[in-house]
Amino acid sequence: MKVAVLIPCYNEEQAVAKVVRDFRAALPEAALYVYDNNSSDRTVDAARDAGAIVRREPLQGKGNVVRRMFADVEADIYVMVDGDATYHADSAPMMIAKLVTENLDMVVGTRLHTDEAGAFRHGHQLGNRLLTGFVAWLFGDRFGDMLSGYRVFSRRFVKSFPALAQGFETETELAVHALALRMPVDEVETPYFARPEGSVSKLNTWRDGWRILVTVFKLLKDERPLLFFTAASALFAALAVLLAIPVVFTYMETGLVPRFPTAILATGIMILAFLSLASGFVLDNVKHGRREMKRLHYLQLKAPGAE
Repeated sequence: MKVAVLIPCYNEEQAVAKVVRDFRAALPEAALYVYDNNSSDRTVDAARDAGAIVRREPLQGKGNVVRRMFADVEADIYVMVDGDATYHADSAPMMIAKLVTENLDMVVGTRLHTDEAGAFRHGHQLGNRLLTGFVAWLFGDRFGDMLSGYRVFSRRFVKSFPALAQGFETETELAVHALALRMPVDEVETPYFARPEGSVSKLNTWRDGWRILVTVFKLLKDERPLLFFTAASALFAALAVLLAIPVVFTYMETGLVPRFPTAILATGIMILAFLSLASGFVLDNVKHGRREMKRLHYLQLKAPGAE
């Protein structure tokens, strides 16, 4: 089967050549693609000198690069890895073998048990656990390291993935896509290393963590609209009741409604609660139709281990 290694890069002059050489040694028959994302250093030259096929994506953000890579490259098996030389290239054949022999659609290389100092910062570990746990609670507990940048995909995963994210939240979108369609997926533990000297992480803990959290709520609205709008309905209803309680007590004591604006506001918010609940039921039916179409498109493509 044809294997493609996809390496999104942004200012990775110090690391990308090592990534290309390591994966060339681990997967000698694979095609290696480096997609440069407006680097201002010598990333392109370093990747080309190391023997990679270099392409460019002008829209800034890892999600935009992933969308372009998945659209452009044709293969049976896709290996996606960051260009920062922190992932273990020799694990790729084992991950591919697992994908093929078990007919999986995605295998994630987890980083949770690294012992190398500085490889996985404590803030990133905490944020990863919190966000992974939150997604597991909302969509299903299938991943221990949802935000890993090291993954192996089947063709039917890649060509059925809508790729709407723009930045680092693309990993969250990948995980929820697999969970929503109940794809066969798995994880394997892989070594994780510190960045080479002179290489700087592009991930901002707070900014990107917030963007990932916003993405989770957007995906919740799209994939589980009944839950999302029922929760919104409950909040509106609770607020309406809190506003209405003093109005009701005053009316029971005096027979008057002196807080007329509050009564109107409570009534309006309660109407919003019922509208939100109704929207949830309608959009849940729409979601089922969309999911059926996505599933049918996914099933049109051959499984990695199929005859």
